[in-house]
Amino acid sequence: MNLLVVGATGTLGRQVVRRALDEGHQVRCFVRSPKKATFLKEWGAEIVQGDLCQPETLPSALEGITAVIDAATSRPTGSLTIKQVDWDGKVALIQAAVAAGVERFVFFSILNAEKFPNVPLMEIKRCTELFLAKSGLNYTILQPAGFMQGLIMQYAVPILEGQAVWISGETGPTAYMDTQDIAKFAVRALTVPETTNKTYPVVGTRAWSAEEIISLCERLSGKEARIARLPLNFLRAMRQIVRFFQWGWNISDRLAFTEVLATGKPMDAPMAEIYEVFGLDPKESTTLEAYLQEYFSRIMKKLKEIDYEKQKAKKKKKTPFKSKS
Repeated sequence: MNLLVVGATGTLGRQVVRRALDEGHQVRCFVRSPKKATFLKEWGAEIVQGDLCQPETLPSALEGITAVIDAATSRPTGSLTIKQVDWDGKVALIQAAVAAGVERFVFFSILNAEKFPNVPLMEIKRCTELFLAKSGLNYTILQPAGFMQGLIMQYAVPILEGQAVWISGETGPTAYMDTQDIAKFAVRALTVPETTNKTYPVVGTRAWSAEEIISLCERLSGKEARIARLPLNFLRAMRQIVRFFQWGWNISDRLAFTEVLATGKPMDAPMAEIYEVFGLDPKESTTLEAYLQEYFSRIMKKLKEIDYEKQKAKKKKKTPFKSKS
């Protein structure tokens, strides 16, 4: 299958590319910066430069394409807003896919998006789901709850470096999933007819609270976490403040996502039947314990190697005193 992956250099997009190539698909990557996508070309993918916010770049990228997997989203610190990328850009992509005669379209939304109309990203994801469903394309919508990869900078690195781990009040547990496993569902959706015009949650083996993740990181690293709590009202106030500045619009919209976690309700869903539909084995999905265990094992080994090299270098600098004969 000739596949176009949008957002191919991102945390999830690169795993989609890797999985699709491994399964024998011809993969074309739609990227803004070919320079940053060199590794994808080395893997065997074709690179085409374009931008969702420049609709005129889409038709040529879609020539000869039979399926699209859309893993793109706006960056909190980027110059483009959520509306520009996640709504205007996605509408343009869907319309271009219809015009190009694309046979399958896989879109990544967010779990429970329909329940939070006041959270910009969630509402835009919900609207995009509706727009895609009415487009006439054969689609599959996947709804992850969170990526395990994001937990490294949020929890693991601060704990290792003795920095504060920031958490906000009583937050609901989230069923994080490894992006490699999410990619399996996306690529499999292309060849499983039963997934056509359906929406599925795609979540991890269990939901974890912030406190549980911190405790796990402490046990695996052998270090004690410094926990700093941010009251929800403080985050709400910060959102209103940065909203006054154009550079803060994306940050403000992302801060609104704390309202999702603040409900205290789990971001989770049953997965047994979904694994059956996609023909995947749940036992092959990575657990959070295994993911963090592998991370800390690699990091602790690297730290020991660095310490060994430092000690070795110190010994070389010490030379015995030689008296004159």
